[in-house]
Amino acid sequence: MQRTGVQKRFWRPQPWVSWIDILRPGRKLTGETFEQDLPRTRGAPALARRSLSRWLAADVEGDELHTAELLVSELVTNAVMHGRGNITLRAHIDEDRLLVEVIDEGGGFERTVRKGDFDSIGGRGLTIVDAEASRWGIHEGTTHVWFELERPGPRLGREKNPAD
Repeated sequence: MQRTGVQKRFWRPQPWVSWIDILRPGRKLTGETFEQDLPRTRGAPALARRSLSRWLAADVEGDELHTAELLVSELVTNAVMHGRGNITLRAHIDEDRLLVEVIDEGGGFERTVRKGDFDSIGGRGLTIVDAEASRWGIHEGTTHVWFELERPGPRLGREKNPAD
């Protein structure tokens, strides 16, 4: 799925920039996009959680932040375990939603049902994403997985309330 007509502003943390400088009180991220390359290591999910949490600290809190941390951890774990090449974490926030994407250089998803018993470890990551995200999906033929969390609050305008 290609999005057109949207100019993206990417924000990448630089090694010499302090998180304290980035997250000044009152700083709002609405409309910004965050992007970070992640190592293909067991520590990548924790780094993704910390990075996303720090970036979102001014705009997102409580259950919404914990859900975002859980879901990004699941997607990054899948990228580390099943993907190939570089892993990129990308997030965008606006008044209505938080969009988080995890991209690696793999060839796509295998469409097979795995059989496992209740006591087996692993294999439930996308089930958790499906249960907790407002929406999620993949870009066909790639290992580019995304989820959205709707932001709390009223929606103004008919286009923001499709059920009306």
